[in-house]
Amino acid sequence: MEIQADVHTKKEKPSLFGMFTSPGVQFERIRQNPKIWVPLIIISILYAVGMALMAASMDVQTLIDQGIPEDQAEIALGFTKVTLAVTGIFTPIIGVLVSSAIQLLIAKFGSSSVSFKQLFSMNTFIMIIGAVGVILNMAIRYAIGGNPDIYITSLAGLLNQDKPGVLGSIEVFSIWSTILTAIGLHKTAQLSKGLAWTIAILFFLVGIGIALAGSAMQGVPKP
Repeated sequence: MEIQADVHTKKEKPSLFGMFTSPGVQFERIRQNPKIWVPLIIISILYAVGMALMAASMDVQTLIDQGIPEDQAEIALGFTKVTLAVTGIFTPIIGVLVSSAIQLLIAKFGSSSVSFKQLFSMNTFIMIIGAVGVILNMAIRYAIGGNPDIYITSLAGLLNQDKPGVLGSIEVFSIWSTILTAIGLHKTAQLSKGLAWTIAILFFLVGIGIALAGSAMQGVPKP
C-alpha cells in the first residue's frame, strides 16, 4: 500500500491555482511530473487578455505623452493595439524559454541534475502570478484611466508617477514571482537556498536594469 501511495504521489499533476495556495507542493510535483503544454496555453491566453485590456486602456494622448508626434498618434495607436494583443500570446513563451535556458546553464555549473523540461514547466507555472497581475492592473487602468504602462501595484503607481522607470519595476506581482522563482529553483532544481535566491534576485535586478535603460532612452532628446 505504501508503494502504491508513493507512486500515486509522484504522478500527481501540479496545479496552476495551487501556485497561490501551496507553491512548495506544486514545485515538488513539477520536479516529479513536469507539465508544459496545457499550462502554457492557459498562461498565453491570460496574458493575451491582459494585453487586450492594456490596449483598450490606451488613447491618443498616451502615445503623445510617450513622444509620438500628434499627427501620427492616431495611426500609431491602432498599430500599437494590434501589436500588444499579438505580443500577449508570445511574451510568456519567449520569457519562459529564455529564463529556463539561462537557469539550466547556471544549474549545471551548480551540479544540478535538473532538466530543461522541469525548468520550463516551473517557469510556466510561476508566470500565472504575472498573468493575474497584468489582468488585475489593466482592468483597474481601464476602469479609472491613466498610463497603462504604470502598474497600480508598483511603487510608481503608489507614488502617482508619470512614467514607470525603476519604481515601476518594484511591483507586488514581480516581487512575488521572484520569491517563487527562488523557492522553485530550490525545490525543483534542487539548488541550495543561497544559489537559488542569488539567481532569482539577479533576474529581478536585470529587470530593473532594463527598466532603467528604457527610461534613459525615453529621456534622450529627439532630433
